[in-house]
Amino acid sequence: MQRSLRLKRELERLTKNPVEGICCYPKSDNLDQLVATIIGPCGSPYSGTIFELEINIPEEYPFEPPQITFKTPVYHPNIDDKGRICLDLLNMPPKGVWKPTIGLQNLLDAVQSLLGNPNPDDPLMAEIAEEYKFNRLKFDRKVRKFIEETKNIHLLQ
Repeated sequence: MQRSLRLKRELERLTKNPVEGICCYPKSDNLDQLVATIIGPCGSPYSGTIFELEINIPEEYPFEPPQITFKTPVYHPNIDDKGRICLDLLNMPPKGVWKPTIGLQNLLDAVQSLLGNPNPDDPLMAEIAEEYKFNRLKFDRKVRKFIEETKNIHLLQ
């Protein structure tokens, strides 16, 4: 019951006080699965791109973090080809820093921020992290090309 009330409050807050570039809503009547969209942050190679994410809420929420995955493919050092995200906020201590006080808005803000500020020192994709660290121009070009190719694939489907 506490979980359900908290989720409803968090979703209402996101609706009444929307955060620029972030949207979140239930996939169905069931609050176990949510869909979020994030717009790539300005000043990053992801700028203006809309990314869709899937959020699975565990039974133990808020004492256990949600599982968030990118449904839109993304070329990023901290996001793998299955959409999994390497972010401390999404993991329980001692490996992560999840706390029950962290809400959906905080998580989605952090994911959006991660798009613009990758952490190449804790990568899921080591080769992309090396590229980000040592050849930023090449990284930025690949991101833009990847986004363009992804858009074209979706247009063909």
